[in-house]
Amino acid sequence: MKKILSILILILITSCTSVGRFGAGVDVTFDPRTIGMQIDDTIMQKNLSARLALTNKKYFLTIQSEVLDGVIFLSGKVEEPEEKIKITKMAWETKGVRAVKNAITIKGHSNFKSTAKDVLITSQLRTALIFNKKTKARNYTLETINKNIYIFGIAMDETEKKEVINEANKIYDVGEIFPSIYLVTELSRNKL
Repeated sequence: MKKILSILILILITSCTSVGRFGAGVDVTFDPRTIGMQIDDTIMQKNLSARLALTNKKYFLTIQSEVLDGVIFLSGKVEEPEEKIKITKMAWETKGVRAVKNAITIKGHSNFKSTAKDVLITSQLRTALIFNKKTKARNYTLETINKNIYIFGIAMDETEKKEVINEANKIYDVGEIFPSIYLVTELSRNKL
């Protein structure tokens, strides 16, 4: 029993090194959340993913969820509007959720050409954030749906937040930009 416990502790410690990832979508090196906040968000994300997969196995492949400070961000594509409503309801039922941001689209509204354009837009923005020394690209999850960019993440300060939005505005043929960028000072547990 002690040997198993020791192995588990070793795995936990090595997975939290500065080169590792802990939680969904945000690198530990730059993540200003406490380990407790990261664990809470990860548990919420895994709980929702499991419930979605149990409800309908195709949701496991088609729906992405990210959780940041108790806010669930949903993206992906579904066949029917009723599915979008059902998934949103499941997100709201997740224990500890503070808000749900839904970017799920109905499949009938996109085709191969628009999907390829969306991938290109996301790649361009990701590259711009990586090369911009004023931004920490690893702190952002990007999703483009029908030329609309959804940005979800944590900015260290207002300057970084503006820089991320400016980079998105520079990309050719972008529809709208929907930033869900939190400042470190806006995280719920920092307000206590």
